[in-house]
Amino acid sequence: MCGIVGYIGREHRAADVLIDGLRRLEYRGYDSAGVAILEGDRIEVRRAAGKLVNLEGNLRERPLQGRLGIGHTRWATHGKPSERNAHPHRAGSVVIVHNGIVENYRELRAALESRGAEIQSDTDTELIAHLVDELVRDGRDLLTAVRDACAQLTGSYALGAVSDREPGLLVTAKNGGSPIIVGQGEKQAFLASDIPAILPYTRDIISLHDGDFAVLSEEGIQIVDIDGRPIDREFHAVQWDPVSAEKGGYDHFMQKEIFEQPRAITDTIGTRVNETELDVDLDGITFTREELDGLQGVTLVACGTSYYASLLGKYMIEQIAGIPCEVDLASEFRYRQPIVGPRRIVIPVSQSGETADTLAALEEAKGQGARILAICNVRESTIARASHDVLYTHAGPEIGVASTKAFVTQAVALYLVALKLGIVRGRLAPEEIRMRLHDAMRLPRMVEGVLGLDAEIQNVARRYFKAQDFLFLGRGIMYPIAMEGALKLKEISYIHAEGYAAGEMKHGPIALIDENMPVVCIATKGPLHDKLVSNLEQVRARDGQVIAIASKGDAEIAEKANEVLHIEDLGPYLTSILAVVPLQLLAYHIATLKGTDVDQPRNLAKSVTVE
Repeated sequence: MCGIVGYIGREHRAADVLIDGLRRLEYRGYDSAGVAILEGDRIEVRRAAGKLVNLEGNLRERPLQGRLGIGHTRWATHGKPSERNAHPHRAGSVVIVHNGIVENYRELRAALESRGAEIQSDTDTELIAHLVDELVRDGRDLLTAVRDACAQLTGSYALGAVSDREPGLLVTAKNGGSPIIVGQGEKQAFLASDIPAILPYTRDIISLHDGDFAVLSEEGIQIVDIDGRPIDREFHAVQWDPVSAEKGGYDHFMQKEIFEQPRAITDTIGTRVNETELDVDLDGITFTREELDGLQGVTLVACGTSYYASLLGKYMIEQIAGIPCEVDLASEFRYRQPIVGPRRIVIPVSQSGETADTLAALEEAKGQGARILAICNVRESTIARASHDVLYTHAGPEIGVASTKAFVTQAVALYLVALKLGIVRGRLAPEEIRMRLHDAMRLPRMVEGVLGLDAEIQNVARRYFKAQDFLFLGRGIMYPIAMEGALKLKEISYIHAEGYAAGEMKHGPIALIDENMPVVCIATKGPLHDKLVSNLEQVRARDGQVIAIASKGDAEIAEKANEVLHIEDLGPYLTSILAVVPLQLLAYHIATLKGTDVDQPRNLAKSVTVE
């Protein structure tokens, strides 16, 4: 997964737009970076291994003044991170940047080399440049050459192409799970793999669909299909303020995004909750009682943090709506030959709407006739377009690689889905509906209260940041919260951490507990509270250091724990969302104390758009 930016126009130097855009996309990849800019009658390529600052230094020493160019920040799939493997890649007059994976890479490379191509890198991207160059040398214009080259590719791609031979054009193409957007301004056009890259310059964008090819020039943007037939796609105005993609005074994007969660939850609930009519409006998504009574079940598919949010959704859908619910890792779903069918609702959950494994799971379920209801954050994303229904989470741009506000808004969206299903099925009495809707409206304010524990959590972090291992425990719906808390800690601090169902502690993890092992327990009030207290006693008996998340007013936990962080009680479902916030803050402060790169943790990228 990589970041792409392109520019053509008279208003700006291409280098300024490209570097600015790549900086906003650096969360998408930071193994290397590069630009290709038209200088006079020739495109000049500059590349650097490592983070974007290395490329910026190169351009300061030898500035480029051109008004057309493409740029790229890389997260390696083919070829190790190095300047040699950095994008853009040149073959003859053609220069290419690419996000995705070419599955028939080996066959194409062998064919090209047999025809005399001298391939300089280990990447699949360079092969595309050679294919396009062959066709340009054969007399095709750049757009036709790109279309014909893409017809030879198997896999996913979002690419930008420029050529010395047509210096007034920038061509782009999209297929598979790799997103690409184009934007238009006065006598200028923009290309990017994500919206924040070009927000300072235009709000009028088009998200390309699979099979789309676009030609960008100062005169505008033309979109065609694989056969060159024009396609009419409407621009839509992006509502995000460019400032929302900046840190806004916080030290890190992740910190900012943790503190944005009350607003993100408010926006996600929006006008969907109707306390007067005791109903939930899922943006016009409807279910009939007959459909739900004939339903075999609901299946949620997701990866990473979205998978843990989906596990919360399982508890909510089964307990509130009374519908059987399965949760599958999207990366495993299609490979286990799942039995889905038309009497099942499948809910793919993805922040970006571009996650390759989740998209593949969606297509598998759709092919078996299931109804697809996607939950995602990005409008016009591939998953959104491929689904029958979409419920957007309205989290806004999430720049930090470790997901925070995306998780809580996904959980809120799943709560609303569960309520709607329960209401339609007649499972909930009016008073229960009223209470659950009212609690949802209180949730943003309750999250603000948890954020008020920030200084206290920072002090806890100071006491434990040197630990080499952490154990996170939870029971019932808090078990997924324990796993999410462990994931956050290991993602950004590189400390080994495991999340366990507390009842499983005696089946293995208890062997690890000693005076050097911090154990984080989500010990809020609920039907399994007494059992969790028993687990805490077992930890303390082995000198484990207990950090407890407890309900306000619970004095018993203070006797069992070294540290206690108290949160409000909003019932089991919404309290789980409250409980994740102190775990996010704990991970954040431990990571900053260790001096790790919080927003861009090693080896990770924001969304995985290849398998």
